[in-house]
Amino acid sequence: MAHFLEFEKPLAELEGQIEELRRLSDNGDLNIAEEVGKLEEKVDRQLHQTYDRLSAWQKVQVARHPGRPKCGDYVSGLITEFVPLAGDRLYAEDNALVAGMGRYHGRPVIVLGQEKGNDTESRIHHNFGMARPEGYRKAQRLMDLANRFDMPILSFVDTSGAYPGVGAEERGQSEAIARAIQASMSLQVPFVSVIIGEGGSGGAVAIATANTVLMMEHAVYSVISPEGCASILWRDGERAQDAAEALKITAQDLAELNLIDGIVPEPLGGAHREPAAAIAAVDNAMDTALRTMDGMDGPALQAQRREKFLNLGSAGLA
Repeated sequence: MAHFLEFEKPLAELEGQIEELRRLSDNGDLNIAEEVGKLEEKVDRQLHQTYDRLSAWQKVQVARHPGRPKCGDYVSGLITEFVPLAGDRLYAEDNALVAGMGRYHGRPVIVLGQEKGNDTESRIHHNFGMARPEGYRKAQRLMDLANRFDMPILSFVDTSGAYPGVGAEERGQSEAIARAIQASMSLQVPFVSVIIGEGGSGGAVAIATANTVLMMEHAVYSVISPEGCASILWRDGERAQDAAEALKITAQDLAELNLIDGIVPEPLGGAHREPAAAIAAVDNAMDTALRTMDGMDGPALQAQRREKFLNLGSAGLA
């Protein structure tokens, strides 16, 4: 059954009418093709009108849509011969952070990504995509492996943030994130990252300190969730909508601020409506980004990445 967001209620009603007409047609000799065609045109117009003017808060809702393609969907759709690698060699395995090696367009690559899960059981298994220190130390281990064997890195970012539990803090959550960022800065291989849903705080940056950072059209990327920001600034989580606008978290905002390198277009109505088309669009963008780095040696790749991130926010400063 389709899941409709609050602002999609008019679409839900129209699509409900289409389904009812098709059901009646299946049960009799009614010819309703013309009427269905008119309703489908109306749905298409409504989709354009709705998704062409989404607010920041509405984009947050789209980025969190349960039907949106997850990291595992991108890995299975784009990576062949994928072999998952587990454990940080220090404490434990973290199922929130997917890591492994495979082939992308025939090229050996290292893959990193946060996995939120698709149902209750898998969400609990993957801790809703919120990695613990072990996940970020696993990422460091895979980055070292990529450097050693000259393998490009692809990452798929989708997390509300790193896990904030007491145990995670006791085991050095902030240090693990910082070390992952440090490891990213030391890489001498191509690194492409795509924010496919939510890019939350340092938990996202830890695997997104890449040569090329892309965002899906309706993804969000921020230092804190709108709800968390509202609770801190106004002590009122109900003001999340105001916080979303103020934080400048949409792909369009971040492209304007030169904080990302490109926006990957989504199918009309969001990636959740046509997952295969969304995955194909990401494939095209990632492949193009990797090809632009062909011919760059290790020191040049490292220097480009370091300069990119160390200069963020410097535009316009005296």
